[in-house]
Amino acid sequence: MCSDRTMKRNAIEGGTAMAGTRTLRNRFWVETVLGSAAAILAVVTVFTREWIEVLFGVDPDGGSGALEWAIVAVLAGSAIVFGLLARSELRRAVA
Repeated sequence: MCSDRTMKRNAIEGGTAMAGTRTLRNRFWVETVLGSAAAILAVVTVFTREWIEVLFGVDPDGGSGALEWAIVAVLAGSAIVFGLLARSELRRAVA
């Protein structure tokens, strides 16, 4: 059975929940999907760094690989940020 506080909170947020839990907002799912996609692309870029040249038909860094490593860094950083945001959203829902 849900407490009055939980029921009021869910009524305001437009969600439903069982006793002691709150629903996860869509924000959590968006952050989780984006973080996962960024992590997967970072790993793929580490192993197949020439995908930019194949996909776009250009070699912007002249074959040095600097652009690919920059992309890995940006994607890994994005994955970490999205993961932390999703974690904070999950904690908000559980608290």
